[in-house]
Amino acid sequence: MSPCSAPVLIVGAGPTGLTAATLLADLGVPSVVFERWDGIYPQPRAVHLDDEVYRIISRLGIGPEFAAISRPALGLRLVTKSLEVIAEFPRDPQPGPHGFPAASMFDQPRLEELLREAAADRSTMITLRSGVEIEGVDQSDAGVTVTGRSRRTGEPIVPVSGSYLLGCDGAGSVTRSAISAGWRDLGFSQRWLVVDIETSADLGQWDGVSQVCDTRRAATYMRIGDTRYRWEFQLLDHESAAGYRTVAGVRPLVQPWLNGVDAPDLTLIRSAEYTFRARLARRWRDRRIFLLGDAAHLTPPFIGQGMGAGIRDAANLSWKLAAVLSCDIPPTTLDSYEEERMPHAGSMIRLATATGAAMTGGGRAGDAIRRALAPVVARTPHLTERLTDSTTAALGPSWYVRAGALGACLPRWARRHTAASSAGMLMPNAITTEHGRRLDDRRSGFQLVSVDAPTPEQSFEIERRGGSILVVSADHPLRRWLLDHHARAAIVRPDATVMAAGRSIAAIYTLLPTFATRRDAR
Repeated sequence: MSPCSAPVLIVGAGPTGLTAATLLADLGVPSVVFERWDGIYPQPRAVHLDDEVYRIISRLGIGPEFAAISRPALGLRLVTKSLEVIAEFPRDPQPGPHGFPAASMFDQPRLEELLREAAADRSTMITLRSGVEIEGVDQSDAGVTVTGRSRRTGEPIVPVSGSYLLGCDGAGSVTRSAISAGWRDLGFSQRWLVVDIETSADLGQWDGVSQVCDTRRAATYMRIGDTRYRWEFQLLDHESAAGYRTVAGVRPLVQPWLNGVDAPDLTLIRSAEYTFRARLARRWRDRRIFLLGDAAHLTPPFIGQGMGAGIRDAANLSWKLAAVLSCDIPPTTLDSYEEERMPHAGSMIRLATATGAAMTGGGRAGDAIRRALAPVVARTPHLTERLTDSTTAALGPSWYVRAGALGACLPRWARRHTAASSAGMLMPNAITTEHGRRLDDRRSGFQLVSVDAPTPEQSFEIERRGGSILVVSADHPLRRWLLDHHARAAIVRPDATVMAAGRSIAAIYTLLPTFATRRDAR
């Protein structure tokens, strides 16, 4: 059998893999996506994403459709086991600086339906191979080849070759094993029971996330849809999910939230045991093979960043692959994927672990401290803003500046109080036209956003390199954002990250790489 080929091979058609395939398609890069299941995995898993990740979802062309299947969360409440409110940290459900609510709840299978529809709209660029078990991943200096077999018939598939391979195949990743990238354990492991219930009855609960701060039985409650509710309960040492397979079995756990709703009005969608872990793969790249999503990192669920981290991986890597494949940018540029994403993912994992410990740890003394301190924190505006701000840490750093660098320029120790302080941050997705179009709607390449107009010579060079120019008016929010970060101009990468910022266009415009892209290759 002679092998088939495509520029990029993707193992795994979950949210991470489909996001990567769709972003690559819009940059003119075809891919083949392999998925072991014939259809969408039907059970709900992830239920939350923030406005930064929502922004990526919108770039896939399914923003309005996602809005129709999601609901903004109103924030976080810390409660006792009897649901007495200890403290409340509200979030504004209205769109924020990125154009979307700070926190949105959803049902993962419905999101995956939208992602598959987006991929189907790009069928000339994306080939989805479902029902395929990948058995081998081999690479050489020239490319990567995968082998496998049909899960339905057991017959081997024709080997498929590509220039690069993205392992988006989850915690049990075949790809991670193929490159011998073991886990680095970050010291967190807890057994939890996840319960999803559907009911048309009104439970009369607050439309945010409630965290039960009880060291004997920590729990989380959230509404994820019009009729769908999620609970997570920490399992005791002697317990397993086997005792909670029916509505009658889980009812004692969910009873405090039911407000008189009877068992016949409840449908148990799922009751499953999960071990929440904190792990990072020791390396995310081996030459032409990359790890993304749960194949690269596992995050405890306390800040709702697990699935979103994989989508961030896809956004970070996809445009860099497109640049290397079609714009004569050196392959060493791809080193910045791990350099940027591993520290960011690690910081989110540590934040999730610390948040879980702060909300549920410490025994009876911890419960007493939370009851005393949490209300004080909730009444302190500065601390409340910090706790409810959805902004994640800046990327990076790439530890040097070089012409054409695609990372976030300058180390952080050199950024403070300088025009480069915004390097590695997301540029707000502000409205840029009278018709309501936002920064992300303009184009898929590099943009130079400036308080001042460029000279004709600067404009010619920026456009020659495939960049676009946005000059912001005196009252525009991006002008205020730039000046607040001691800058008058910034280069914004295709993933909306500030690559470099300066006190003038002249200081940064020659850093712009040559990057011509093809938008909406459908």
